[in-house]
Amino acid sequence: MARKSLVSVVENGLLERIVDGVYAIGASLPSEAELATDFDVSRLTVREAMRSLSTQGVIEVVSGVGSSVRPPERWASLDALLRYRSVHGDGDVAVQLVAVRRMFEAEAAALAAERITDADLEALAACIDAMRAASDAGDVDAFVAGDLRFHDLIMRRSDNVFLATLFAPLTRVLADRRAETSRVPQIQRNALVEHERVLDALRARDAVAARAAMEGHMQQTLDDLRAYVLNDR
Repeated sequence: MARKSLVSVVENGLLERIVDGVYAIGASLPSEAELATDFDVSRLTVREAMRSLSTQGVIEVVSGVGSSVRPPERWASLDALLRYRSVHGDGDVAVQLVAVRRMFEAEAAALAAERITDADLEALAACIDAMRAASDAGDVDAFVAGDLRFHDLIMRRSDNVFLATLFAPLTRVLADRRAETSRVPQIQRNALVEHERVLDALRARDAVAARAAMEGHMQQTLDDLRAYVLNDR
């Protein structure tokens, strides 16, 4: 495996341990030598991985002293922060994620309405069909896969590379959140209705209607989150 790939493996492994609480906030990390042995890589590979995490603000490296985990509010990496907050966040974090989705996805839907092709519409309809079949079969994973693909297609069809790139770090967190919420049958039923409304607006090539439909979908998502998930907690 190329060293660059090994660096990524170590970097992701360290971040995962931080997110999981193996290395607590403010705690010192093991030495480079210990981590090299633990990950079965060279010390140089560990050093590069730690340098990357330091650049992201996740850890602080002090020459001659060692490394420690910085508070999440000081992290500069959106991906790292999302991963941490998805595990350690409360209901407010879940609500904030929906608010972020609303901002990104409503505009993506409006842009997509002006660029959508017949092939795209068929693909979106196929996603809804897959979600419906998965719901009938009680297959939550398949339901989530269809849901994520539906939104990914719209984001891509916005043809805005910045919008799609900024939204990308949310993908991992959204998959985890969808798996949690989509276990509720009523949430599945509501989601199917809202996806159909978004698709209808896109079929009409109506940017205003597409934006409104996606905002309505996000509001329903928020309402369902509060009614069926957060209240249960």
